[in-house]
Amino acid sequence: MIDQDLNIEERQMRKPIIAVDMDDTICHLVKRAIFHNNNDFPTHPLRYEDMHDWNTDHLRHPACTQEVFFARKGLYEELEFFDEHVVDEMRKIHEGYDLIIVTAAWPTAVIEKWNWLQKHMPFIPNENFLPIKRKNLLDFDLLIDDGAHNLIPAIERGKQVLCIPHPWNLKARKQYNIPLLTSWKGAKDRIDQIFRRR
Repeated sequence: MIDQDLNIEERQMRKPIIAVDMDDTICHLVKRAIFHNNNDFPTHPLRYEDMHDWNTDHLRHPACTQEVFFARKGLYEELEFFDEHVVDEMRKIHEGYDLIIVTAAWPTAVIEKWNWLQKHMPFIPNENFLPIKRKNLLDFDLLIDDGAHNLIPAIERGKQVLCIPHPWNLKARKQYNIPLLTSWKGAKDRIDQIFRRR
């Protein structure tokens, strides 16, 4: 009984865990990958607006495999911020919550992603950086992500989510009425509101 009471007290005292994706959540991956694709394969251009369900096979040059598109050397260190508010808001979230970065990564891209984080958000320690594709294996209180394949399992597990809107998650957003984070401006306040309601 004492142990059970301690576990309840620990849960009440611990900061909520906020899991935040990287690609197309805090920085723009697909737009940069499209830029390189269209330079390398001008006969088979891609448009961001046409990126539905991650299936670009019918639009891509045969030589542009998933690995070529998503694992180009140096790609992840070139990425631009999602918007001008993301760094300040991520700092506030880190200070107020237990912030973890959860990101799927080609093995060759892990160090590039870490380098990008250290350059732009050095306040995030390495123990809070988790390269992982199967985010459903993790325990968190809120997930901020663009991937329906991550958001839907989190919703089904009763977790709080915020979706970064992109063409590839439009169908899921409508079907599941997923709450959106269209800008990082005020993101910390939005999270505060979510946890005050609980």
